[in-house]
Amino acid sequence: MATPSNEMNANLTWRRFKDGDHSWDSMGEKIFEQDTTFKCPTYIHKTPPCQGSCPSGEDIRGYLAIARGQELPPEGVDWHEYAFKRSTDANPFPSMMGRVCPAPCQDGCNRNEVDDFVGINAVEQFIGDTAIANNYTFETGADTGKKIAIIGGGPAGMAAAYQLRRLGHGATIFDDNAELGGMMRYGIPGYRIPRDKLSAEIQRIIDMGVGTRMKTRVGTDVSVEDLEKEFDAILWAIGCQSGRGLPVEKWNEVPNCVSGVAFLKAFNEGRMKFTANKVVCVGGGDTSIDVVSVARRLGHIETENPTDRPELVVRDGFVAHDAAELAAKEGAEVTLTSLFPKENMTAAEHEVHDALTEGVRILDEVMPVELIIGEDGRATGLKVANCTMDGGRPVPVEGTEQIIDADLIVSAIGQGGDMTGLEDLDNGRGLIDSDNFHQVPGKPGHFVAGDIIRPHLLTTAIGQASVATETIDHYLKQEDLKKRPKVDVHHFDLLKKLHEAGLDPDAFDPSAGDQRGTSSAHYAIHNFEDRSFQEIIPHDELFLGHFEYHPRNKRKEEVPTAEEVLGHFKERVMALSEDETVDEAKRCMSCGMCFECDNCVIFCPQDAVYRVKKDEATTGRYVATDYTRCIGCHICSDVCPTGYIKMGLGE
Repeated sequence: MATPSNEMNANLTWRRFKDGDHSWDSMGEKIFEQDTTFKCPTYIHKTPPCQGSCPSGEDIRGYLAIARGQELPPEGVDWHEYAFKRSTDANPFPSMMGRVCPAPCQDGCNRNEVDDFVGINAVEQFIGDTAIANNYTFETGADTGKKIAIIGGGPAGMAAAYQLRRLGHGATIFDDNAELGGMMRYGIPGYRIPRDKLSAEIQRIIDMGVGTRMKTRVGTDVSVEDLEKEFDAILWAIGCQSGRGLPVEKWNEVPNCVSGVAFLKAFNEGRMKFTANKVVCVGGGDTSIDVVSVARRLGHIETENPTDRPELVVRDGFVAHDAAELAAKEGAEVTLTSLFPKENMTAAEHEVHDALTEGVRILDEVMPVELIIGEDGRATGLKVANCTMDGGRPVPVEGTEQIIDADLIVSAIGQGGDMTGLEDLDNGRGLIDSDNFHQVPGKPGHFVAGDIIRPHLLTTAIGQASVATETIDHYLKQEDLKKRPKVDVHHFDLLKKLHEAGLDPDAFDPSAGDQRGTSSAHYAIHNFEDRSFQEIIPHDELFLGHFEYHPRNKRKEEVPTAEEVLGHFKERVMALSEDETVDEAKRCMSCGMCFECDNCVIFCPQDAVYRVKKDEATTGRYVATDYTRCIGCHICSDVCPTGYIKMGLGE
């Protein structure tokens, strides 16, 4: 878990011993001795937990190393562009994800054991914004002649198009909306995702040669059979844009009860200019926070005409408020209800805090039990009750009922897919089944990624798209699928790095006689082992005592107060400056990879560990060991901050 908020400002330091410890556990701890097992340093690459926690599998440690100046780009390449290339190997939306991803990578960050996590999403935002400002582009692979239909232009579909074009395959996106972006455009407000930057990141993918067929719904406008004839494969990335209603009687019969997805789409399309006087949203996740934040910003108008009621705009899809902006707006009373306590809501902690600052009332640990309906058939309130959880299901506490007055009730408790015309793919729950390779079971040539498998994070959809495109590539080449790695992310590739630096190992000659050991061999990396596909390195394998307290560089946020929120649509999160970005990247502990601190060289009593010659060195190939000098004392391993050195070679 991330460092608790109340501890983030303390000057914390890591301590090897606790108060009261006054004796050594063993003589081996007191004095380093020659090791009689003949174990010597081995250089082990492992995956850092930030990357292991990232659903899209970004090489986070890699682009932080580039930003801090430790990993150098090829000659003639600016570090900003090099960091952009490393970041987008997994995720083509750094500007977007740096803003809205809830950053599970930061929860997993080992720096939480020292002071506070590294601001990974802040660095990613800087990388993405800089790439837009500098007009960086993507490269495409050699044309294979194969064509793939991608159904859905959201984060999964766009990421898949990007990865397929990198492989040289043709990609055409079908989407029933007027613009690409999916939930990034129609589900998240512009003050969280600036539309100019979203459009820039989408256009960069389209410029790779991606075809589009907009306002086209597969299953009704175009048949699946026609797609199967025209394309070599089909990827389903249609997302979940149908909101679930509340489990109360007459929900579907009451006009002013709407879904959070529909509410946000009406706002993001520019059709809804104001909302109701009293808005109640049931949820607790990110969508519900967006709903209540938008409602507070929109406000309401007192002289509302029945034809201008917000639910008509939300439900119709074509009706729009036209003159509302000219009317005097007033703040709306907005209430958010959640089954769980505030600290356990699935929305990000800072989003909940921001909503409270903006004047949203949050009732936690309550459940909806009944709609209060007036004589005109519209809801006038929502009855809720305190609740307890029993096996994951809420149970009302008798005698705790209360009625929340409401002119508009919004359900943000989950989403499903719209499978109209695609009934053959429906698994009975409004979703599409997937195997571990993101193939649709029983449908050769059909693949699936994103929320339509199971609604989750934007970055999850992007990560699934990456795996799906690899599977599609194997399918098109008629290759057998191999077992996915245990740690299934985009790994740092030392051989690729050596090739980039012109340091490729020699070809291995199997007929050259006894070639055991890689200490001095030129066909392999000096006693290097890549375990990144199997292991994530925990904090207890690092020498945390190396790291001093270094406060996090926090992005400035413009969060309006309850009095300021009406009409406030400015972007909330401000990017770090370049100096702040570089300083934040320097806080990265480079878990599982050498970051060239020289501890092993300095502390080796035998001068056995040495720096590799500059013209032979690169990231991951900075130090080596003279095994004729090494006595196996394991000091180098003990003082390695990143856990990169392990004692091996012995029996």
